[in-house]
This record gives sequence, C-alpha cells and structure tokens, in this order.
Amino acid sequence: MQGLLAVYDIISILTSALVMLIIIQFVIGLLFAFNVVSPSNQFLMAFYTSINSLLDPILRPIRRIMPDTGTIDFSPLVLIILLQILLRVIQALIQSAY
Repeated sequence: MQGLLAVYDIISILTSALVMLIIIQFVIGLLFAFNVVSPSNQFLMAFYTSINSLLDPILRPIRRIMPDTGTIDFSPLVLIILLQILLRVIQALIQSAY
C-alpha cells in the first residue's frame, strides 16, 4: 500500500505544479492584456511562450469541446477542476484499497 501512496503523492505534486503553471500563465496574460508589462519585454515574453507551449497540448482538447465564449478562455479553469476531480477519485480508490 505504500506504493499506492507514493504514486498518489507524485500525481499530487505534478498536479500542483500544473496548476501553478496555469495560474502563472493567467497572471502574465493579464499583465500583457492590461499593458502593465510591455509585450516587448523579451524575458517575460519568452517565459510566457514557453508556458504556453507546455500547456497548449493539454488545453487544446478542452478548448475544442467547450463553446466559444469570446475573449474569455475558461479552459484553464476546466483543467484545474478536472485535475482536482482526478485527485479525489485516486484518493478514494486508495482509501478503499485499505
């Protein structure tokens, strides 16, 4: 059973890291959108582009399923909710195995 707990901990850490990346992407996008930071800032733009390249393959299928909401992209929120549901299901499975 220790192996299951270790797998759960690893999945939980990866989920937390993914949620942090989503939040960072959102904040940097807001900074660019409201001209708090200029998009000509090469460091921040490179960082934002690299986060987008990591998250786009995960968010693209969600964007295809969701209806078009205009300028607001709800796919990161949907991904966070799905990740939390996945963690709860795995936790329940591990608890039922004990």
